[in-house]
Amino acid sequence: MGMSVIISTADTNDTEQILKLQYLGYQSEAELYGDWAIEPLTQTLQSLLTELTEQHVLVARLGEEIVGTVRGQVGPDGVGRIGRLVVHPRMQRHGLGGRLLEALERRLAEDGAVTSYRLFTGHRSLGNLRLYARQGYRETTVEQVSGRLTLVHLEKPAAAPLAATA
Repeated sequence: MGMSVIISTADTNDTEQILKLQYLGYQSEAELYGDWAIEPLTQTLQSLLTELTEQHVLVARLGEEIVGTVRGQVGPDGVGRIGRLVVHPRMQRHGLGGRLLEALERRLAEDGAVTSYRLFTGHRSLGNLRLYARQGYRETTVEQVSGRLTLVHLEKPAAAPLAATA
């Protein structure tokens, strides 16, 4: 019988595996845009350790191996900002990205009143755009960053809490 993927909160012992997964996962993005200096590929261990204290960072584990990660935080405006969703290439197209997004949305909602969730991806990242559309995200703005990169910003409303019944 195979192992199940478990989603949990990352801790400082996970940072090296997260950086390695991030580096592996963002290679295809760097190739799409011809830019190997993108932040996910150049992030330092210290920067990631800081993010662990400032954001919710979730990991998906298959046994001891981290095969997915995502991070985010709720701003003072009530918007949950989500970033760095990455799934190991051999685990892609099996629903893990969607599970990570849903888990992070639930975690952010625990922080208080979340009005919406926002994220962005590159315009050529068609797999990402399909995933986000399936998860209920809709394009809000398009931002030309350079001649090679346009960012597509997406948002979805937070689910309204169910009213208590007497």
